[in-house]
Amino acid sequence: MSYAIDLPAYLRRIGFEGDVRPDAATLRALAVTHVAAIPFENLDPFLGIPIALELPRLERKLLEFGRGGYCFEQNFVFREVLRAIGYPVQGLIARVLWQRDDNDITAQSHMLLRVEIDGESWLADVGFGGMVLSGALKLVPGLEQASAHEPYRLLENDGVWRMQALVRGLWQTLYRFDLQPREDIDYVVANHYSSTFPESHFLHGLNVARSAPGRRLALRGRDFAVHTMGGETVRRTLTDTDEILELLEREFLLRVPQVTHLRARIDAMPLPTATTA
Repeated sequence: MSYAIDLPAYLRRIGFEGDVRPDAATLRALAVTHVAAIPFENLDPFLGIPIALELPRLERKLLEFGRGGYCFEQNFVFREVLRAIGYPVQGLIARVLWQRDDNDITAQSHMLLRVEIDGESWLADVGFGGMVLSGALKLVPGLEQASAHEPYRLLENDGVWRMQALVRGLWQTLYRFDLQPREDIDYVVANHYSSTFPESHFLHGLNVARSAPGRRLALRGRDFAVHTMGGETVRRTLTDTDEILELLEREFLLRVPQVTHLRARIDAMPLPTATTA
C-alpha cells in the first residue's frame, strides 16, 4: 500500500495559496514557496540523531514539528507532494561539486527530482542548502534559465549532466548526475552515510540555509551570511549561543527542537581564531 502525504497540511506549512495542478507554473511556484518556508538544516546529524527516510516520520518532522531537513528529507517529501498533485516524478542522484573541482569524484550523496509535464522533462530540487534551486529547470542543455534567485543552466556530455548557477558573474557547478532513475534503497544507503559516517560534515557543525524572496541566508558553524540579490554578502560571527538559537527561529523560521544537549553542542563549536596585525 502506497503512502499518501497530507497535501493540505503541506500547502499550509509552506503558506501556498491558490489551486495546484500538474503544470510548470505550479511546479515553479511550489519550489519557490517551499525553499522560503522550510529551511535546509542538519540539526539531527549534528545532535547525533540518525535520519530515517520513512515518509510518515519525515512528514511529521517537516509539516507538523516545524522543522527542516537536508536533501533526502526535503526531496522525499517534495516528491510525494508532486505525485499527490498528479506529476509523474522520478528520483535521481548526484555527486556534489559545489566549491570543488569539476572533475572531482565525490560520493553520490545528493537527491534531485525529474518531473514530467506535457511531454517535457523538468528538474526540481528543494534540498541543496544555500544554493538551492528556487524554481524548476527544463531538462535542456546549454539554456540559461531564470529562477527566483540566480540564473541556472544545465550542461550535458555523453549522458553526464551538470547543474550550474551564475554566481558573481561566473558559472559554477553545483553537482554532476545522470538520468538513471533511482530506487529508495539508493537514498537509504546514501542517507546513512551522510547522517552517520564520522567524517560527514553534517555531524560536525551547524549547516542551515533558507532562500527567501530577494535574499539567501546561511549559517555555517558560527558564520551567519545574508546575500541580497544584486548586492554584497554581509557576514557576521555569532559567539553567543542564545543569539544562535534565536536566529534559528527568527531568520530561518525553524522550530528549535527541545533537545537537552543542543545548547552544549553549540557551545562546543569552535570560536573564530583571533588574528594579529
